[in-house]
Amino acid sequence: MTSHVTINITPRERVARILMGVLAVVGGSILLAGAASGPAVVLEVLLILAGLDLVVTGALGHCPLYKKLGHVPSSLRQVKS
Repeated sequence: MTSHVTINITPRERVARILMGVLAVVGGSILLAGAASGPAVVLEVLLILAGLDLVVTGALGHCPLYKKLGHVPSSLRQVKS
């Protein structure tokens, strides 16, 4: 059984996701180093995980949520003849 993952994120959005994801991971890591309370640690770990998700979806060009919602950017739709 082969799994075919389609690209459903535009090149521009892919770059933006990767950049924002890296910023979130770096920012979350810096904040985590100085965390003083349990809730702060939880929020900073969530920020890091969200950043990693953005990096991965940007690098792969596939967003599972877009697929589930049936969203395909107009620039990626194929014209049917």
